[in-house]
Amino acid sequence: MDFDTTKNLFIEGDNLDALKLLQESYLGKVKLIYIDPPYNTGNDFVYDDDFAESNADYLARSGQRSEAGDRLVANTEANGRFHSDWLSMMYSRLKLARSLLADDGVIIAAIGDDEHANLRLLLDQVFGAENFISNVVWQGGRKNDSRYVSNGADYMLVYAKNEMQLSERGVRWREPKLGLDTGLAKAASIWATRQSDDDAAVQWKAWLKSKKTAGEITDSVARYDQLQPGTGRPMNTYGNITWPGRGGPTYQVLHPTTRKPVSLPKTGWRFQKEEMDRRITAGQIWFGSDETAIPRGISFLDETSEQVAISVFEQDRKAASTDMRNLMGEIVFENPKDRRVLARWLRLISSGAKDAIFVDFFAGSGSTGHAVMDLNAADGGHRQYILVQLDEMVDHPDYANIASIARERLRRAGVKAKQSAGLLGDDLDVGFRSLHVDSSNKADVLRTPDDTGQPGLGALGASIKPDRSAEDLLFQVFLDWGLELSLPIVREYMDDSEVLSVHDDALIACFAKSVTHEVVREIAARGPLRAVFRDDAFESDAARINAEQVFREVSPATEVRTI
Repeated sequence: MDFDTTKNLFIEGDNLDALKLLQESYLGKVKLIYIDPPYNTGNDFVYDDDFAESNADYLARSGQRSEAGDRLVANTEANGRFHSDWLSMMYSRLKLARSLLADDGVIIAAIGDDEHANLRLLLDQVFGAENFISNVVWQGGRKNDSRYVSNGADYMLVYAKNEMQLSERGVRWREPKLGLDTGLAKAASIWATRQSDDDAAVQWKAWLKSKKTAGEITDSVARYDQLQPGTGRPMNTYGNITWPGRGGPTYQVLHPTTRKPVSLPKTGWRFQKEEMDRRITAGQIWFGSDETAIPRGISFLDETSEQVAISVFEQDRKAASTDMRNLMGEIVFENPKDRRVLARWLRLISSGAKDAIFVDFFAGSGSTGHAVMDLNAADGGHRQYILVQLDEMVDHPDYANIASIARERLRRAGVKAKQSAGLLGDDLDVGFRSLHVDSSNKADVLRTPDDTGQPGLGALGASIKPDRSAEDLLFQVFLDWGLELSLPIVREYMDDSEVLSVHDDALIACFAKSVTHEVVREIAARGPLRAVFRDDAFESDAARINAEQVFREVSPATEVRTI
């Protein structure tokens, strides 16, 4: 989808192989990695690492099942082997993933109860305990049939690659207050149509309660539950203006009505007298009905539009399945990630970087890519995603595997993102390059040089596998040279030979099986930084040497390679 111009990548294959291949091209470039790995709840996981084997193979090899398939040892999961396999699978991938992160990069790893404690220890080892940021609790539902406690929570472990870098750069994660604009508009409407100030206060509190219950606002708005007399500005009068500890400033503060000194807090005031007087004059201090109440600080809803995210939030997971059904016509993937939750955390952690690169190497149904497109549609950003998903088979008539489900979801989500973007839609990148992890492009060598005599050289076949396309070879070149796999490609023809120009002639590739002298000279005349050809495209060593000579004469700065 928009293969030649998109900057988004969808890679089908084992994520361990994919992470290895991405090392040179994306070293230190990724802003955020979000993963939702298998929760290891007792089912087989399908990552076929060399150190892993299936439950069935292990049970048979270790004598825990008879030839008839009966279990011979009770409670085998308690021996820790399954935890070990899962952690081994995760460790190798996390080590590779860490090197992709920028110095101010962050990883979020979603996990359930089964491996939560183990994963935190593993992340401490890979990223360093000093780089731990938060253990976010996502309360996603309630199980009323639970025997003891409704364990409806999942977790998101958040680690920085280097927390000190974040601190030194003054990074502060903030997010918009949910429902702020709606709340301010409602308060103004209530105030304008009030029968009395008391009537307005009652209406305002009732509206806040209903919207909080519906999940349309959070405490960051709901706590401003009073309206300032005379103006109707939503305000909060619960600010603590006492000294934190003991030994704060002590002085008299007169009640504005009784003109008597108010009660002095035991720890003293938070401010010096000059600052206290300024705040009283500015209407930022609340007083009780008489001097017996200790004054409190006043803050206003419209003073700040952002808030700090808290480490516990509620979002019904069923909403993600409903969202999937609405997009795909049916639920083709069980328990998809919630794109709205992902979009929230992607926006929060990328701190306004609208060109950030996000990676999800347990992509599932593609929720992360969907969230990235939503963010770009909302603010005109150019964020990029790299998704990796194993070709895990599914039992569905229209989809062969999970990767095919994800690709179709991304296509449909892209169409909707374009529609929602309005005027910004023309510049919105909703495409993706669909790539597959595969074996080398080079043909297998079945004999050594010592076994090949001079007369037999002419009978040797091509060094490149016959089924490989020009794109296959080009992406090998990208990886070999450490180039980003999202660089734009322009296809053209020279003397009937297809030529691929990458990133405004930063690289020109011609993988025709035969290249003429005219094609070589025309490519050289464009002065690319790099040029690459098939090694067997030249009739002889002399022809290849002549091509290199053309570049030395016409474009000496060009790096020329053959594959």
